Formats: sequence, structure tokens, C-alpha cells
Amino acid sequence: MSGNFGQDDGFFQGDYGNQQGGYDMPYTQSGNDFGNFDYSQGGMGTAPPNQGFNQPFSAGNVPYTGNILTPEHNSFVQQPISDEDDYENEPPLLEELGINFDHIYQKTLAVLNPLKATEQDAVADSDLAGPLVFCMMFGATLLLAGKIHFGYIYGLGVVGSLGMYTLLNLMSLTGVSVTCVISVLGYCLLPMVLLSTAAILTVLTGLVGTVLTGLTVVWCSFSASKLFVSALQMEGQQVLIAYPCALVYAVFALLTVF
Repeated sequence: MSGNFGQDDGFFQGDYGNQQGGYDMPYTQSGNDFGNFDYSQGGMGTAPPNQGFNQPFSAGNVPYTGNILTPEHNSFVQQPISDEDDYENEPPLLEELGINFDHIYQKTLAVLNPLKATEQDAVADSDLAGPLVFCMMFGATLLLAGKIHFGYIYGLGVVGSLGMYTLLNLMSLTGVSVTCVISVLGYCLLPMVLLSTAAILTVLTGLVGTVLTGLTVVWCSFSASKLFVSALQMEGQQVLIAYPCALVYAVFALLTVF
């Protein structure tokens, strides 16, 4: 049997290389030509030559000359930082809130020593942190003396500030803001805080208490009028300003004594 192997012995011949069935299908080394058959010919057609696979990748007909491990230089260029994102040069939080401890210190010294000269910038600063603290201290000392007058303090403070605001706008040529009036009247409440502290230790209804209360009202009104004159440049009108200020602080003195 071995001598007749390969002859026509009734089995199907396996010569597939020579039997193409009439189809022109040349073998190509790239499997990507499968989708590029030319079906315009009869039968299966012939595949077009391998085009474009050995060329470098291009985007918009511009060849890519870089390296994936070497990025472009422009990607590392630091972008300019705008003022909104410059966190290192931002002002402190207290300065953004309008709280200046230097001006608070100068105003407090100006109230405690009315004869001392004060800078106009510090006086014109409409700081409300100091007046709020002094009002809270005034109410706290009255509370220690057994008097709960927080509502009266804020109510009389608002009414007195609006009255002084109207009066000062009528008297001055430049005008004044509400916050400036509240700031000055609030800072000059500091001597009244000292009086309410004395009310914890002693009774102010006697002769000594009356004299001490009168001196405190004069102290507060003189300091407030001096600050208003310095802020609004109203030289020669300090006495006219001191009188309504004395009326405002006299009401607070009544709360302290009685």
C-alpha cells in the first residue's frame, strides 16, 4: 500500500495550494486588508495593496514628532496667577472685616483721655466691633448689679444714634454716616461701663453716687463731642454737639443708678 500512496485511491485529494477554485485571492501579510477588498471585479476580486500602515500617525496632516515619554515644553509653562487666586498676598481676615486694632486702641485712649490729640483717620473709621463690645460689657456689669437692661441699652442706643445722626447732618457741611455716629457713641460709652462697675460695689443713690454719675456723663459727652469735631471738622461747635450727647448719656446713667 505504501507504494501507491498519493495516487488516485478513491480519497479526496488535499492539494489545496493548487486548487483555488478560480478565485484570485492572493495572500497578504496584514490582516487589516480584510475590509479593503475590491468587490467591483467578478468573483471575490483582489485586495488593494497595503497602503498607509507603515506611515507615521498624523492628525490634520501634521506628523507627530514628539515622544509619549517626553511631553511638550509648553505644557509645563506656569500660567499667570490672577489676583483672585493669589492667596499668599491676600489681606488678613480681620482687615477684610474692617477690624483695625490700632484704630480701636487709639479711639479707646481718646475716650479715656479726652485732652489727648487723636488722628483723624482713626476717628473717621466706622468701626463697630468696639462699640458692640462696650455695649455688651455695660449690659453685663448691670446684670451683675441685678439689673437686666439689655433691651433698654440697644433701644436707647438706636434712638440716640438716629437723633445724633439727624442733628449732625444738619450742622455739618460734609455730612456724616450712621455707622460713624454709632461708632463714636459706642466708644464713648466706656466711662459708663466704669460707672456700672462701681454700681456693683456700692449704691449710687447717695451724694457721692450723684456726683460720680454727673462726672461720668460729662466725661462721656465731652469725649464724644471731641471725636465728632475731629471727624467732621466742626471746630468751634463742640459745645453745641456736647449738649445732645449729654442728654443721650444721661439716660444710660439713669439705667445705671436706678
